[in-house]
Amino acid sequence: MSQVGAPRGRTCSRSPRSRTLRSVATLTSAVLAISVLAGCSSADEADEAPAAAPDHAPAARDRVKDGGTLNWAVDAMPTTLNAFQADADGATSRVAGAVLPALFTLDERGRPQRNADYLESAQVVETEPKQVVLYKLNQQAVWSDGREIGAPDFVAQWRALSGRDTAYWTARNSGYERIEKIERGKNDLEVRVTYAKPYADWQSLFTPLYPKEVMGTPNSFNDGARTTLKSTAGPFLLKASDSKAGTVTLVRNPRWWGQPAKLDQLVLKAVEREDRVTALADGNLDLAEIDRAAADRIALAVRDARSGQGGPQVLSHGPGAAITPSAALKSWALANGSDEEKAEVVQAAREKNQKAIERYAAEQRALGTFVVRKSLEPAYTQLSLNGESGPLADERVRRAVARALDRQELAESVLKPLGLPARPPGSHLAMAGQAAYADSSDALGDQDTQEARALLADAGWVPGGAAKKPAGTKAGSEAEAKKTDAEKKADAEKKTDAEKKTDAEKKADAEKKSDGAAKTDADKKTSDKAKKPEADAASDEGLYIVGDDKPGGTAVRVDDKAGDPVPAIGAGGPENGTNILAPAPGAALQNVALLRQAALLDTGTSRGSETEAKGQNPARPDAGVAGAYAPRGTAAPAVPAAAGQALGKDGKPLSLRFVLPSGPGSESLRAVGDKIVRMLDEVGIRTEITKVADESFFKDHIAAGDYDLALYSWPATAFPATDARPIFAKPEPASDGSLLVEQNYARVGTDRIDQLFDQAVATLDEEEARDLVRQADARIWAAAGSIPLYQRPQLVAARPDLANAGAWGFAAPRYQDIGYKKPESVKGAESNTKK
Repeated sequence: MSQVGAPRGRTCSRSPRSRTLRSVATLTSAVLAISVLAGCSSADEADEAPAAAPDHAPAARDRVKDGGTLNWAVDAMPTTLNAFQADADGATSRVAGAVLPALFTLDERGRPQRNADYLESAQVVETEPKQVVLYKLNQQAVWSDGREIGAPDFVAQWRALSGRDTAYWTARNSGYERIEKIERGKNDLEVRVTYAKPYADWQSLFTPLYPKEVMGTPNSFNDGARTTLKSTAGPFLLKASDSKAGTVTLVRNPRWWGQPAKLDQLVLKAVEREDRVTALADGNLDLAEIDRAAADRIALAVRDARSGQGGPQVLSHGPGAAITPSAALKSWALANGSDEEKAEVVQAAREKNQKAIERYAAEQRALGTFVVRKSLEPAYTQLSLNGESGPLADERVRRAVARALDRQELAESVLKPLGLPARPPGSHLAMAGQAAYADSSDALGDQDTQEARALLADAGWVPGGAAKKPAGTKAGSEAEAKKTDAEKKADAEKKTDAEKKTDAEKKADAEKKSDGAAKTDADKKTSDKAKKPEADAASDEGLYIVGDDKPGGTAVRVDDKAGDPVPAIGAGGPENGTNILAPAPGAALQNVALLRQAALLDTGTSRGSETEAKGQNPARPDAGVAGAYAPRGTAAPAVPAAAGQALGKDGKPLSLRFVLPSGPGSESLRAVGDKIVRMLDEVGIRTEITKVADESFFKDHIAAGDYDLALYSWPATAFPATDARPIFAKPEPASDGSLLVEQNYARVGTDRIDQLFDQAVATLDEEEARDLVRQADARIWAAAGSIPLYQRPQLVAARPDLANAGAWGFAAPRYQDIGYKKPESVKGAESNTKK
């Protein structure tokens, strides 16, 4: 996939003052630099082309035949068909897109476009004294029961989603709560919406639009639309939902007034990601989003088909491909040997292997008939840094983590092998090609190991710091002088008790003292130590602490090869099913939920793993962290050339808990995590990787704040002022002492960021709103609560004759145009050959 538009250079020059602001002395006051950086977003940056074009085999409708069925994979059966409920998911959005009105859809640059099938026009007609939007509906637009789409449907949806009636179990109310009233216009086809407060993102509302029968009462909203939709208004309508078979069947809508759907029916099939290769090969799927491993298998299958290979005896990959001639000969000998018992076992194994080889070869022959369509999803994978407590509560430490990361390397490791543009995102709030996009990452700065180390030192994290006592720890008379009155009183009472001993007790004490005089010096030391454990425990007599400022004592951790991390398991590339959290209905109409799972594959340890970070590897006694004890005179481990010294502060090592889900299909996510661990090692930050069950990853860790570092994704949106605000809103303390974080799971925010979002959503000047969003993004970068790493790849397996379907990127599917290409005529084929 070639890049559509090359990155353009920044046109804003940097003054000496702005460069100075990147120094350590001023990084703690980074907000001062933002006004300079935010002003540098130029028209050129805003007009950048998308990083990758959609890849969906576009074809004119006259080249697409009528009829046919499309079997399209979804992750699971929709939990609800009401897109405004908290458990709505990707399947919900797909059904809604095919059967319900979408007043505005997104183009390939993520810009909202009026949908002429439903709207003749929609515009702001008044701004004073209040904002008024006038919708003029398509005269032919009707629900499947024959009723006209009109103002009653708008009113019902507004009342259900405004938040005023808590009987409606809504996911979010953004935008609808600003509406003051909805009225019929000059006729039934006009709808006037008056806002109590200006709302810039008004185009995000009423998509999808549900009939008043769904939105009209709490019962119909909460329960009636979960499993069925009696009235729809799209090119398709819902025919059946079979939870046992895992299918949702959509058929042509006979009352559809627009261009008719090319397909007879569209069947959504719930197929797990790891099962999709088999489902494709068996002919059960025609279109499916896939992971990197599946894409590689299809690529190999296409290559083998073109070269005439494909039989089980000639495949150079798959089961049995690694068997050497000597191993094969030995296996044959055992299977035909005189030891009948062993021969039976080997023969069974050989038969099993042969079936696996034949099955793999058959699958490869079938997969060779598919193509892989590639683009970039409107979503980015980020490293989230929990700033609520611990070391990451210090902005300097968060910024050090960010400055330690080579985002370009991470992006290339995922996207370059796929032939996709590997430019790290420059914004949290928009993707390249969107009007609001500007690269504001300069507010934080590029990868710089020395700067990261300087930031950590400025925050007090230094080599040997894990062995040093916290400032203010005293001993001897100073400690005695600082005792509280209560402690002194307790000591006095102990002394009085001692004075009250009976003569018998005193005599017994004297006898003990006499016996003790006969002890050796060593025995005396042992006895004294037993009597005074607290005093001796605080002493380092005869010991040194690895990493303390003593001869030869340097805080390090050693790997098998100096400076070399343990290799990650699995090839690089895009992780299948990175956790995507959807911010709002405007961004694919999904509530905050864990849509796809991803994690490391194995439970083994690698550099920075939990076992080594705690110094508990029995086979590696030298793998401890600063604070491990060793006899005086023991040589300290050598510092690996490429590794940073382990850091500590006030007797504690700098170690961060890196939480990842443990589900299957995440080889490349594991590779990304391993690279991040290595990069943090370079600046002295150790990590403990904790892998948790998929079902608990989000609820029990991300949402609960039980992590330091985590990888998950956010989808981009055409309406960042509305949809992104809860993701970056400053957490507020609740009455019970907890934090109200909305969707800000990094728990990092500022009042100024909130103000900029509020200003952006309330201005009707589009350019001013975009500028405010860019300013907010610059401050989000400076706060370093989340670090965008790469835009997610989008890989879709499709039949080669399937048109107008595949990797859409930002663009919304046009369901009525999806279908199978007409076979080329002989004349047309000859004409193409001559060309």
